[in-house]
Amino acid sequence: MSSPAFRRIAERAARRYRRAGQVTFRFARGKLLGDPLYEHLLARGVPRQACRILDLGCGRGLVAALLDEARSAYGDAGWPRDWPAPPAAARVLGIDLMARDIARARAALGAAADFAPGDIARTPFPPSDLVLLLDTLHYLPFEAQERVLERAAAAVAPRGRLVLRVGDAAAGPGFLLGRWVDHLVAWSRGHRLPRLYCRPADAWIRMLGGLGFAVEARPMSEGTPFANVLLIADPAPARAT
Repeated sequence: MSSPAFRRIAERAARRYRRAGQVTFRFARGKLLGDPLYEHLLARGVPRQACRILDLGCGRGLVAALLDEARSAYGDAGWPRDWPAPPAAARVLGIDLMARDIARARAALGAAADFAPGDIARTPFPPSDLVLLLDTLHYLPFEAQERVLERAAAAVAPRGRLVLRVGDAAAGPGFLLGRWVDHLVAWSRGHRLPRLYCRPADAWIRMLGGLGFAVEARPMSEGTPFANVLLIADPAPARAT
């Protein structure tokens, strides 16, 4: 269950999406409050003090909205003492294939973040302190996944961070349910039911290790029936130098 501090931040972030329409507002509110990922990003300091954040497959820009509201809330009496400070000078660039979602993100965030329509399998990635690939890669064929990860890894600054959320294909019923939901989400966004290209979490970790990252895996399905894993990939010492 979300903490009161997070609920206040998430509610303020969601209200921005009223500018993009009532349906988008309800989606944003439900996602921010119902998905454990978003509170984890703040409470565990996943973005650290990154100033250049690249959100690949950003959708409606929820991460950017959340971080902007967190910066406004930091220092208030209600900010939890055990939470780190949010990035103080972060600038988010979000890229997504769906032009309609990019338009919604722009309507909600205005000048607070940058959003561009594009196919992450082809779009160039600028140098970044934090690269996010959240619930995105399984829509790409296996070879394209590998190429995107290679380019994302190359974009990460020497002391930056690469963060993935993936479904663990070895996790049984929770993974199968999550795959069905992904099909439904894709259909609701105007895609035909896609083929999904999923891997066990161990396979993702090996891929990231081969690109020079040390990886921490964190379960990221608390309060849901799914089998998601958050992979925090920091450059291994030999790569960071």
